[in-house]
Amino acid sequence: MKNSTSGKNDNTMEQNRPTTLLVCALGGEGGGVLTEWLVDIARHAGYAAQSTSIPGVAQRTGATTYYLEVFPVPLAQLGARRPVFSLSPVPGALDAIVSSELLETTRQIGNGMSAPLRTLVISSSARIFTTAERMEPGDGRTDSQRLLDVVKAFSREHHVFDMNAIARDSGTVVSAVMLGAIAGSGLFPFPREAYEHVVRGGDTRAPEKLSKMAAASLRGFAAAFDAVSAPRAQAAFVSSVLASEGHDAPPASALPAELARRFPPAVHDMLTLGHARVLDYQDAGYAALYAQRLGRVLDAERTADPAGAQGFAVTREAARWLALWMAFDDIVRVAALKGRASRAQRVRQEVRAGDEDIVKVYDHFKPGAAEFAALLPPSLARRVTAWDRGRQARGRAPWALPLKVGSHSVAGMASLRLLASLRWLRRRGSRFAEEQALIERWLAAVEAGTREAWALGHEVALCGRLIKGYGSTNERGKENLLHVTDHLATQAGVPPAERAQAGVPPAERAQAVAAARTAALADDAGRALDATLLAHGAPARPVKAQPIRWMKRKPTGGA
Repeated sequence: MKNSTSGKNDNTMEQNRPTTLLVCALGGEGGGVLTEWLVDIARHAGYAAQSTSIPGVAQRTGATTYYLEVFPVPLAQLGARRPVFSLSPVPGALDAIVSSELLETTRQIGNGMSAPLRTLVISSSARIFTTAERMEPGDGRTDSQRLLDVVKAFSREHHVFDMNAIARDSGTVVSAVMLGAIAGSGLFPFPREAYEHVVRGGDTRAPEKLSKMAAASLRGFAAAFDAVSAPRAQAAFVSSVLASEGHDAPPASALPAELARRFPPAVHDMLTLGHARVLDYQDAGYAALYAQRLGRVLDAERTADPAGAQGFAVTREAARWLALWMAFDDIVRVAALKGRASRAQRVRQEVRAGDEDIVKVYDHFKPGAAEFAALLPPSLARRVTAWDRGRQARGRAPWALPLKVGSHSVAGMASLRLLASLRWLRRRGSRFAEEQALIERWLAAVEAGTREAWALGHEVALCGRLIKGYGSTNERGKENLLHVTDHLATQAGVPPAERAQAGVPPAERAQAVAAARTAALADDAGRALDATLLAHGAPARPVKAQPIRWMKRKPTGGA
């Protein structure tokens, strides 16, 4: 990229990369026209684009491929600078493949062009048989179902339909159908009007005077657009409904345009859910912090894997577990979940209550000193927790306040809503500060591990799975995660001056982290984890002091 004195533009250029597309067409199918259309559409919409072609041989004995790169930031936002494009595709680094023939699609996948976590594959289900298939004395056709299985296995999202049939019914060529499929996939940040403007030839003054060829192309474009966009919309709707019913959370809204440009498509699904969860948990500022933290992981992964051959798996895992950790459970969160209308509807469905039936729901709470201290400033929180520890040291049970709330009543629901409204108090509480500090330690380990070796960063990111549950389970998970990262991932126990000599290679550390994570999830007592830590040269977890509780024994009857 060219240098600039504008910090904002520098940030824009660094956080985005071209969206890459490989077009695979047979001879005479208009692959070159399709590529020219796409470049013209990009320029009409105000984006920089570049295409190259790799010619094949005639008809089905070979194919012509066209490679297109589009920079997803409008030229108006780049000032005088322009992105530098590549002339050829990189295997495993493609955002999308569109192909007019099923076997040709799988041939490109066999060449390593498609990455399972990154590449969108759009293909025709139609077959134009190869010379080898025709030469077979018997039935030499390749099984189409096996080809479909390959497409499904090596794509993050796939759309396979008969493009030839749509082209035939619309009276156009398959290139117009492929263009409609690309538009319907949402791959590029162009509005539908930009596509149709170029297909029309740029003249929209008299739609009724369109040439027959342009009108047919628009019919094929529209049919393919619907064939791809409709299933995507339905899948998004079903996913949002399932997420709402299963987690008592509102459906995830669309990913903000700025984040969609900043992060690669392979991360969008997880990022959309994570961003919506954090936004619902706290506020827009907290969601912005989530995106900023995830951006640091993405920068580290791009350093370790510039081509994105691994499908940005480190960033995907960080997006998943970071959202869950940042939305940690506390009494405000519990009250918010139990006070939602969707929860009341789900309860009525589970008990199969009719419209005239009365359903009473009683929620039992038992918040302890730790739950109340979590919302207090650090100074007050320390006094409350010290008081409770003193009680336990004297052999008494931890303090807790048993509550029974009838959430079906006005008073019960009002109390839940009142408690849920205290989310503003969360930021001022001691636990919020503690959780953010621990999150930063984990993210620092993910970044450092990723920059050192991609596999190491991926394993550390997966350790976010150890953070689960609430209370003692949650505390134990955080302690296990930090112990693993400190002693196996980053070698915190080795002095910096000695790490070059005594350090363990990143590949071995990645295996050790994976083994420790598996052991930590195997049993709650942690015996397997301690054994794994010792086997890899790390110290076992420190033994925690447990208070002794003295129980009065009831006197027995006399002899």
